[in-house]
Amino acid sequence: MSDSEFHNRQYWESRLGEHFSLAGVGYLRLGRRYNEWLYKARIPVFKRVTDGLQVDWAKARVLDIGSGTGFYVDRWKERGVRDITGLDLTQVVVDRLGVQHPDARFLRADIGLPLEGNELEPGSFDVISAFDIFFHIVDDGQFAQAFRNVSRLLKPGGYFLWSDNFVRQATIRVAHQASRPLAESEANVRAAGLEVVERTPMFVIMNYPTDTRGRWPKWLWTAMVAPAMLAEPLGWLLGAVLYPVEWVLNRIVLESPSVELMVVRKAGNGE
Repeated sequence: MSDSEFHNRQYWESRLGEHFSLAGVGYLRLGRRYNEWLYKARIPVFKRVTDGLQVDWAKARVLDIGSGTGFYVDRWKERGVRDITGLDLTQVVVDRLGVQHPDARFLRADIGLPLEGNELEPGSFDVISAFDIFFHIVDDGQFAQAFRNVSRLLKPGGYFLWSDNFVRQATIRVAHQASRPLAESEANVRAAGLEVVERTPMFVIMNYPTDTRGRWPKWLWTAMVAPAMLAEPLGWLLGAVLYPVEWVLNRIVLESPSVELMVVRKAGNGE
């Protein structure tokens, strides 16, 4: 176990042990109620993107990386997926989701490290998802390894859905997050034998505008969401006001200053 892997696992075991909620896996400072709106805004994007995939969901095998509180496990079940495996860095997630979803399988592993000897079989998944996970892999070598692992686990013709901050500037790093340039992310995709299918905004205004060069858009956004930091009812009200605006913008904006969802595919023909 590497020092960086131990550090990351320790951080998330502690955070999710204390905050096993959408706030714990989301933007913690904004509180539970605003984060519930943030996750509600993700659902139409998820549905729209998965509607466009050529997958028989009732027969598909899906691997969800970084399952957290199980938000996307629920989404995959709503799609009709019956064979779901969840992979998470923390034992607290594996233990809790194993109880909540006895019909699914949950394993503890770090997607940024080699997976040889793990229970996961190469070429066994039709679809793999990793929503808001890869920007938490701060080590560049482990970031590249994660794509190799995904490619190894996907069936030929299988899809990988992941969300990240695809910035148009140098990598932006904070303690537990690295937002990398779009070109670097695409290079890692290609190096792993995958190809980009599409990229679409996950958020436009409701989440932090990481991909902006000036300070004022970030200051303006922080001022806008400040009420959510003060009280849960204010966070709910703010989310209720912004959600319909987000819903409309997400359908007309092609490039986002915030989190985007990328769909990539492994070469070859699926069965």
